[in-house]
Amino acid sequence: MANKPRPGAVRKSKKGPTTGTGGHGRKALEGKGPTPKAEDRPYHKAYRAKQLAERSSARRAGGKAAPARRAGGKAAEEMVTGRNSVVEALRGGVPAKALYVAVRVEMDDRVKESLKIAAERGIPVLEAQKPELDRMTEDAVHQGLVLQVPPYDYPDALDLAEETMAKFTKGYIRNAPLFVALDGITDPRNLGAIIRSVSAFSGHGVIVPERRAVGMTASAWKTSAGAAVRVPVARAANLNNTLKAFKSMGIFVLGLDGGGDVSLPGLELATEPICLVVGSEGKGLSRLVREHCDQIVSIPIDSDMESLNASMAVGISLYEVSRQRAGQ
Repeated sequence: MANKPRPGAVRKSKKGPTTGTGGHGRKALEGKGPTPKAEDRPYHKAYRAKQLAERSSARRAGGKAAPARRAGGKAAEEMVTGRNSVVEALRGGVPAKALYVAVRVEMDDRVKESLKIAAERGIPVLEAQKPELDRMTEDAVHQGLVLQVPPYDYPDALDLAEETMAKFTKGYIRNAPLFVALDGITDPRNLGAIIRSVSAFSGHGVIVPERRAVGMTASAWKTSAGAAVRVPVARAANLNNTLKAFKSMGIFVLGLDGGGDVSLPGLELATEPICLVVGSEGKGLSRLVREHCDQIVSIPIDSDMESLNASMAVGISLYEVSRQRAGQ
C-alpha cells in the first residue's frame, strides 16, 4: 500500500541553477541618480509649501490676482479672488466671464453688491462648492467669491499701426497717429494709468511686448477706469523689430529718458505721427530700444528729483504733444 502524503504537506521539487539574462537586465540594476530635494518632488508636502509660497509672493508683488499660463505661453482666464477685489473689479467695469459664489455663502454688503452688478451686466452667476473654488483659485483666499476674467484679445501692433496710418492718410481721422510703447514695464497699474492718459489725449493705441512685460490683467483694467474699452492695447512679438517697422511707415519713434538730446517743450515732431517709448522707472530704456529711437526726449524736472514714474512721464508728454497739435 502506497504511502499517501499527509494533508497540507507540500512536496518540494529540486531545482538546479537557472539561466541568466545575458546582461539584458543590466539597466534595471542601475541607479536613478541622486534623490531630488523634498521641495522638488511633486508628491511631497514640501513641494506644495514651496508652490504656495511662490504664489503668495507673486500676489504681493503684482496685486490680488495674476493671469494663469497655459502650455505654450498663452494667457488663460484670470481668477480675481476675495470679496474686496471682486467687487472693485466689477465696479471698475472689468470684463468678466462668470461670477462664482460659494454654496451657502455668508452674505454681506460686498457679496450683495457683486451679485447686483453681475445681474445688471448680464454676467452669469454660478454656485460652487468650496473644494471646487479652492481648485479654481489654487488655494488662494477667495472668501466664497471668485470672478473669472477672460484673456484679453490683443490686436497685432503692426496691423494697428498700418490701419491707423491708412485712416490718417485718407482723412478719416484728423489727428496724426499717436502711440505709446512700453519697454520693460511690469506693473499693471502703470499700464492702466498709461491707457487712461492715452485715451485722455486722443492717442490711438498702446504697444506692449510679448515677453517680460505687463499684460492686460484685472488690475490694469481697473486702473484704466474704463479707458481700456476705448484704447486698443496691441502686442508686439519683438519690440525692436516693431519700432523699425513703425519708422518705415513714417512714424517717428521718440524715447522718453532723462538727459535726452531734446527737451520736451522744444519737441518739433509733436505734430507728426509719433510713437512715444517709455522704459521702467529703475532701468529706463534698454540699449537696443534707444538705438532705434529717432530722438531721446527728456522732461525738465527739478534737480532734486531723480526720475518720474512711467505713467506720469507719459501723461506729461502726451499733454505737451496735444498742446502743440492744438496750436498748429
